[in-house]
Amino acid sequence: MKIEVVMPKMGESIQEGKILKWLKKPGDKIERDEILLEISTDKVDTEVPAPNAGIVTELLAQENDTIEVGKVIAVIETEVGAAVVAAPTPAPVVAAAPVVAAAPAPAPVVVSPAPVTAPAPVTAPAPVVTTAPVSGGTSIDVVMPKMGESIQEGKILKWLKKPGDKIERDEILLEISTDKVDTEVPSPNAGIVAELFAAENDVIEVGKVIARIATGASAAVAQAPVPTPAPATMPTPAAPTAPAVAAPPAQVYSNGAAASVPAPVFVGGTAEIPRSNGKRFYSPLVRTIAETEKVMLEELEAISGSGLEGRVTKNDLLGYIDLRKSGKAPVPVAAPAPTPATIPTPAPASAPAPTAVSAPTPIVVSSPAVYGDNDEVIPMDRMRQLISDHMVRSKLTSPHVTSVAEADVTGIVKLREKVKAAFEKREGFKLTYTPFFAKAALDGIKAFPMVNVSVDGKNIIRHKRLNLSFATALDDGNLIVPVIKNADALNVTGLGRAVFDLSTRARTKKLAPDDVQGGTFTITNVGSFGSLFGTPVINQPQTAIMGIGAIQKRPVVREIDGQDVIVIRQMVYLSLTYDHRVIDGSLATQCLAAICKSLEKMNEQTVDL
Repeated sequence: MKIEVVMPKMGESIQEGKILKWLKKPGDKIERDEILLEISTDKVDTEVPAPNAGIVTELLAQENDTIEVGKVIAVIETEVGAAVVAAPTPAPVVAAAPVVAAAPAPAPVVVSPAPVTAPAPVTAPAPVVTTAPVSGGTSIDVVMPKMGESIQEGKILKWLKKPGDKIERDEILLEISTDKVDTEVPSPNAGIVAELFAAENDVIEVGKVIARIATGASAAVAQAPVPTPAPATMPTPAAPTAPAVAAPPAQVYSNGAAASVPAPVFVGGTAEIPRSNGKRFYSPLVRTIAETEKVMLEELEAISGSGLEGRVTKNDLLGYIDLRKSGKAPVPVAAPAPTPATIPTPAPASAPAPTAVSAPTPIVVSSPAVYGDNDEVIPMDRMRQLISDHMVRSKLTSPHVTSVAEADVTGIVKLREKVKAAFEKREGFKLTYTPFFAKAALDGIKAFPMVNVSVDGKNIIRHKRLNLSFATALDDGNLIVPVIKNADALNVTGLGRAVFDLSTRARTKKLAPDDVQGGTFTITNVGSFGSLFGTPVINQPQTAIMGIGAIQKRPVVREIDGQDVIVIRQMVYLSLTYDHRVIDGSLATQCLAAICKSLEKMNEQTVDL
C-alpha cells in the first residue's frame, strides 16, 4: 500500500513551502510520527512527521525546492514485502527527483497517480475514488493540514461545500478545530468538490485525505451529479483516528475518573516528556498522549517499545495505559494505594513512614460531582475542555509562585486622556492601557532575560526572541492567547496596532495557527473586569505571566521638598507568577521592579505616540 506525503498547509494565506532538509532517503525505514523532513513557510519553520510506518520509496522534491501546498513530495510503502523490493534500487528514484523538483510545471505528473494510490487504501471504497480521473480531468487531494509542531489531528467542525459545488482557489472549504486554534481551511485549487471523505465532528489525523477537488472541466461534470458517495465514505477514515486522543481525556478528566483508575499513582516522576532521552526518540503523538494521561518519563522509559530501535509507539503507550488502569501494569517507583489496614500497624518504628508519605497522592484524582434536579448540567465546549486540560497540566508541571508590586501610572493616565481622541482618529481604533503595560513588560524582560525562558527536561531554553502573548476574552466566555512576534522591536503605537489586530481577529475567528504559537511571555489584564490583582496560571511551556490589576486613585505618601505629604495618584497592582523550577524569587522580584520603573517613567515627555 502506497501512502503519499503532501506539502502541508500551515496557514490560511500559505500556498507553498520550502523543503529545508530531508531526514530520510529512499530505502530507509520510517515509523509513524517519525520526522520525515523539515520545511519552511512565510510564517513558520516546522517538522513534517510520517503519516504511516513503512519504507520511504520516493522523494519527489529536493532540498531548497519550493513546493505548492497539496503537492505530493514523497511516497511511503506500507507493505513490507513491496517496500523491500523498492529499497535496493534507490538510484533511479533519486535520479528522477530532480526532474520533478526542477520546475513547478511537472506538478500534474505527481498529482495524477493520487486517485489510484493514496486514496484507495485510505478510504476503502475503490469505485468511488476512481471516478475522478475517468473523464480525463485532474484531481487534487485536500488533506488535514498540520497546524503546529505538536498537532497530530484535527476535528472537522463544518463543511462549507458539498460534493458537486463549485469552489475557487482560497475559498473556504471547511472549518476545523485543533488543540490550539479553530481555523478555516481554504481550497488549494479552483474546481468542483468531487468527494468528502469525513463527516462533521470526525477527528482526522494530520496528512489524511479529507476531500478531493476535480480541476478538469470534464471531471467536474462527472462528479457533480453524484453527491451520494460522501456519506458512504465518511465513516471509513474516522474509525481509526477518532480514538487516538479523544478517548483518553474523557477517562482522565471526567467525573467518573476516580472509579476507573484503581492503579497505583506514580510519584516523583518527570512530567515533561522531551523529544529524545538518551538514544530513545519520542514522537509528538506519544508525547501528547503521555501528557494527557499523566504518564511520566520514567514510565515511558520502562515500556518495551515495538518501534524502530525500540521506540515507544502509540499502540505501545495505549496498551500500557490500559494495563495501568486495570492495575496490572508494573509501575516503576509507584506508591502503593493507602488502605486502612496499613495505617494502624505501627509495630516496627520505621514501617509507617512510607505509608504516611504516600497517603496524599490520591489528590490527583477528582471526586465525582454531586447534583440534583435543581441543578443544570452544562457540557463543556471544545475550547473550554482544552483550557481545562491546559490549566491542569500547567499546575502539575510548574511550581507556581507569585510576587506582587504596585506602580504609579499617573503619567500614563494623563497622557492617554490627552491624546486618545486624536489617536483614535489617526489610527482607527481606541488607545487602551494594554500597549503601555506591554511595553513596560518588554523593558523589564530585556533587563532580566532569564525570565524569557522555557524548560526542556533538564535544560533551560533561553529565547533570544521576545514573543509577547496576551490573554483575550472571547464573546462566548472562553479565552485565547494570541502572540505578538518580536514584540520588543515595537513602540507603544506598534504594540497597540498589534493588540487591536490580533484581538479583533480572535473574536471573529480569523486567527491563523501561527498567531497563537511561539509565545515566550504572557500578560493578562484582570483589571479590566475590576479586579485589584490576580495570580494567573502560567501559559505552558512559558515560565512566567504578568497580571495587570485595575487602575485606581489612591492616597499615597510622597516626599516633596524634604517633607512627607499625602497625595492622590493613579495606582495599579502588578503580579508576576513564575515557574520556581527555573526562576527564583530574587530574579522575579527584580524583573517586576524593572517593569514598575518603566511604567512610572512613561508620560507626555517620554512617550511618543
